[in-house]
Amino acid sequence: MEKINVLYISIEGNTKNFIKNLSEYAKNEHDQDEQKPVINAKEISEQTDFSNETDNFFAFVPTYLDGGNGIDNGVKELMTNVLGEYIHYNNNARKCIGVVGSGNRNFNEQYCLTARRYAKAFNCDLVADFELRGTSRDVTRVYEALMNEASKH
Repeated sequence: MEKINVLYISIEGNTKNFIKNLSEYAKNEHDQDEQKPVINAKEISEQTDFSNETDNFFAFVPTYLDGGNGIDNGVKELMTNVLGEYIHYNNNARKCIGVVGSGNRNFNEQYCLTARRYAKAFNCDLVADFELRGTSRDVTRVYEALMNEASKH
């Protein structure tokens, strides 16, 4: 496995920052051991032209809700919908092999709710999560989780 493909959306820069740190970590790991994959990241935004994904990928999605608590009175996703639409486009969902969620633990049950919903919708696992911008320990843990899950596909 030479690379791990990642699609992500970043609203406030937290996910983008995490992906940057994850990519740097993966490059350092690859430089020390060429068997370890690098990260190939693609940001999805309102300006992204939809295309057909030809390789397996992981989706990184934060949780932003506007109304409802996601538990007993519904949920209204906010701002991350374009990533879901991109994954739903043509056969892209078949290439989604896992989801990584982020959020704020202060929101309790809503923490990573969007990622859990994506995993269910795209019939794949929630492979990891991190809070806000994540820590260096999160970067290592998520990288290991991605490698483990990718090796199954």
